[in-house]
Amino acid sequence: MDGEHSALSGVQREREKLPPIFNSSPPAGFGRVTKQPFPSLGTFISTLNQRRDAGGRTFAGGMTATLSSTLGLRHGRELPPICSDVRQKQRISIDTLPPEVKAPFPSDPVIPLRTKTTKEFQEDVERAVQSGDWREVREFYLTTFDSFIEINAAFKREANGSFNTIDDSGVNAKFVNAVYDALLSTPQDIQKSVLKGIINSLLREWKGPRTKDDLRAYLILVQNPQYSSTSTYVIYAHLLRQIAALSEADHHFLVHWLKKLSARRFRQLVERLLQFISTRLFPAEPDELPPLAKCSWWIPSATKVLGLFNAANSVSSSPIMPFTDFYNITLEHIDFMEEYRTWQNYGNSNRFSFCQFPFILSTVVKKAIIQKDSEQQMISQARQSLVSKVSRRQRVDMNLLFLNIKVRRAQLLSDSLDELMRKRCDLKKKLRVTFVGEAGLDMGGLTKEWFLLLVRQIFHTDYGMFTYMKDSRCHWFSSWKCDNYSEFQLVGTLMGLAVYNSIALDIHFPLYCYRKLLTPPTAPCDQNSVIGMATATLDDLQQIMPELAHGLGELLSYEGNVEEDFYLTFQVFQEEMGMVKSFNLKPGGDKIPVTKQNRKEYVQLYVDFLLNKSIYKQFAAFYHGFHSVCASDALMLLRPEEVEMLVCGSPELDMSALQKAAQYEGYSKTDSTVRCFWDVVLAFPPELQKKLLHFATGSDRVPVGGMADLNFKISKIEVPTDWLPISHTCFNQICLPPYRTRKELKHKLTIAISNAEGFGLE
Repeated sequence: MDGEHSALSGVQREREKLPPIFNSSPPAGFGRVTKQPFPSLGTFISTLNQRRDAGGRTFAGGMTATLSSTLGLRHGRELPPICSDVRQKQRISIDTLPPEVKAPFPSDPVIPLRTKTTKEFQEDVERAVQSGDWREVREFYLTTFDSFIEINAAFKREANGSFNTIDDSGVNAKFVNAVYDALLSTPQDIQKSVLKGIINSLLREWKGPRTKDDLRAYLILVQNPQYSSTSTYVIYAHLLRQIAALSEADHHFLVHWLKKLSARRFRQLVERLLQFISTRLFPAEPDELPPLAKCSWWIPSATKVLGLFNAANSVSSSPIMPFTDFYNITLEHIDFMEEYRTWQNYGNSNRFSFCQFPFILSTVVKKAIIQKDSEQQMISQARQSLVSKVSRRQRVDMNLLFLNIKVRRAQLLSDSLDELMRKRCDLKKKLRVTFVGEAGLDMGGLTKEWFLLLVRQIFHTDYGMFTYMKDSRCHWFSSWKCDNYSEFQLVGTLMGLAVYNSIALDIHFPLYCYRKLLTPPTAPCDQNSVIGMATATLDDLQQIMPELAHGLGELLSYEGNVEEDFYLTFQVFQEEMGMVKSFNLKPGGDKIPVTKQNRKEYVQLYVDFLLNKSIYKQFAAFYHGFHSVCASDALMLLRPEEVEMLVCGSPELDMSALQKAAQYEGYSKTDSTVRCFWDVVLAFPPELQKKLLHFATGSDRVPVGGMADLNFKISKIEVPTDWLPISHTCFNQICLPPYRTRKELKHKLTIAISNAEGFGLE
């Protein structure tokens, strides 16, 4: 009773802070409460039942008192805690209950029968709009949102059907959409009555185990469009808090029910949650929302519910919306390194951090976290080297602060391999490249050129490390066996250094490669641990070998006699260095025929063999090379698609953004040649725009930070106008002769970018 007295006494102090819809006076009898002796258990239960019966429609007008007394809602104050010790003290065995309360536990309440259909409701609304008489519509909304039972009565397809499966929520989605689509067009008093009803529903239902009808009510309530207004955020926050606090099993049901929403409704709800988080972090007006310190649980609750939508998007047969649409760009303006440190120190404990929910962090934020984490590791490595020299009273050489790579152009690959192996303890220092016999200080251009030249040499088909798949236009690991896989480790190290030093590489691995690279996301300490063995499916094979994947798909769907018509066994053949070798997919596989009954197993084993087992040693060396540089917890925040973006950049081109960020040397942006250049480029089809970007930068992809991060420059070159444009890819620079006409510039530029392969690097 003390707790109840405390909650009630806060009403008068806090009412002025509540949004306008809460400012109604409490009914008589809800003023000061006199402390009474604790009643007997029977009397106590009877009193609770009386209050529950009286607390529905009677107190709808006095929702402030109801909300504050029952829930302790003081403009963002937390719900009354249910501590483990309190639960322990009140735990009573049924054998010790007084006789007056010894009765069978009540079953779920019977849901009243409501027969209104979607069409009838829409006709009611149309009549109300035409006549101005909203009484029937008002009564519908007032009744429907008065309790969880009434919500189920209105929207459940069969009032007392169970619908206890993840496949069907039992909700009449069409009716829900119609009711909510009409709500914002109704008079204000109807909209307020809906909010009052939701408050009373939440107050009654926030304790105790959940039934499937409760989950249905939450599924329906979270779709209310009124939550787009900041004046309803207090109610919205408490709804989100109750959903976030549900059990894992209940969340499992909600996830599968959410994925059945229409794509339009699903997107609306995700965007509403993102807006709620952004507004809570950075309110437009200081007094628009209660102080953050008083409602610190708002953002964790909303983020956890957003996590349910992200899970629903992931388990859907095809994504309902792109994963990038879950990014909250507002988080680029918070102290995300503090979030990262909190996550590192506390993990997924009760201490909230956005890093626990990485789907909400944009690739820009994740890249910045990795870079800052890398910088700290670089500084730490350099400091250790410096302290070691000083402690031994040796002369300090500033080269200690860098990973210095010295290579000969004629021996580029072997020199690079030797340097990286010899200096593997310095991989986390700032990279600086020198070409032997050439003057010049590496200000970034030489480093980029080193990456470009190495990548071109390593991935050349004549070199044999990687096979170029023409159908999928990507590279895959050669399955040939050798005694030394150090060159694969070099490629992994190169990729790690590129991410570490913010260099985008022009390489084309399938997405499955990056999934393997994150299996596991951090390298295990045990050298014998299995790595890179990501679950492989026929869809993964489709990314790499589409023709073979199609053939295996035909095998799975074949209606005839598989054993006689295909004449296959659990044995496959591969060519290695001009020799054909056989491999059993399972022990004794050469003697096991493929039949209609075991063909799924055959396809699964074959795909796993091609993408995992046949290249295990090659990929293991590649994996260890990458993680020898990128040994950061931040990798656990990344999806495979995001690793690909960090390594190669984004495929999404925005030439208008490039125009805005462009720098000029010898020209100004108003010169006729420059204006003609942008007129031509902006009118190019996407394929030619990619070729231009590749011609100028060495890659047809954009850095994670966008076009502005390219430092793209257009320079004037004083040569005759019959010359073609020239590029300096290591400086992201294009040199244009002073062409006089748009037609001439377009002709010369198209020739240059279409024939640059092989000589585009200057």
